[in-house]
Amino acid sequence: MLDIVRLRVLAAVARHGSVTKAARELHYSQPSVSHHLAKLEAETGAKLIQRAGRGIRLTEAGRLLAERAIEIVGRVDSATAELSAHVGLRAGRVRLAAFPSALGTFVPAAAALLTREHPGLELGLTETEPPEALRMLRAGYVDVAVIFRYDDTAPEDNGIRLVHLLDDPSYLIVPERPAGDPVTEPGDPTITEPCDPDPASPLLSHRGTRWIAGCDRCRSHLLDLCAQQGFEPEISFTSDDIVAVQALVAAGMGVTALPGLALQAHRHPGVGVIEIPGSTRHVYAAVYGEPPDPPATAALLAALAAVA
Repeated sequence: MLDIVRLRVLAAVARHGSVTKAARELHYSQPSVSHHLAKLEAETGAKLIQRAGRGIRLTEAGRLLAERAIEIVGRVDSATAELSAHVGLRAGRVRLAAFPSALGTFVPAAAALLTREHPGLELGLTETEPPEALRMLRAGYVDVAVIFRYDDTAPEDNGIRLVHLLDDPSYLIVPERPAGDPVTEPGDPTITEPCDPDPASPLLSHRGTRWIAGCDRCRSHLLDLCAQQGFEPEISFTSDDIVAVQALVAAGMGVTALPGLALQAHRHPGVGVIEIPGSTRHVYAAVYGEPPDPPATAALLAALAAVA
């Protein structure tokens, strides 16, 4: 039977590509890491590590076992957390991965609510985009992944269950209009939208303008939206940083599209916003497996739903 400690060592070596960094993460000595790897090779009868100059690399057998080791270690850690959580949620931990604008808006409120209701429960937070968050969820590194999707009809992989949290409309971000022109305040229904030459398709009014694109998924969505209006945007700048993107717009360097959560997290005073009809992303809490969820996971889901 494979030893879980040695699998944990192999997973760390695969993650870092270095015995030294793996030892640092695990708080082991380098000889101890090398010893565990040698014992694992003896247990499996396979060559797992090759020397490559001053460094190392995994063999094909090593890569295969490392992939399984990452899953196994993640599941063992999840089981440990779940067992701890069963003690009345007085102890234990629950781990959440979420995309940046979620962490900048409703996730902190959910974290505060969870802490008030279960002060003995430790919450771990990781900022990452949805594809990596789902990979972490499948591997057992996190218990809940807050993700978004523009298509709410495509099914997720087997084993992933989605809990709907909110719908997040998209907005066209333009340089601030002259004084007196109203602008939309995302999340505030009492403030009216600015007039637009074509309110049904505000993107068309900027078909000849330079555009600023965001992350790969948002960029792809922007291209799809513009294609639906019959044009391809001239993308002059690309940045994942919503602060930098809005600063570029305010400086007159182009226009962009951002979701409402991003604007709630940060709103530059020098930009105006116009809601884009028919452009909404759907925000979910993703969990692994069928209900009932472990108590700590259920408590986190309840906190997210309450604030979202």
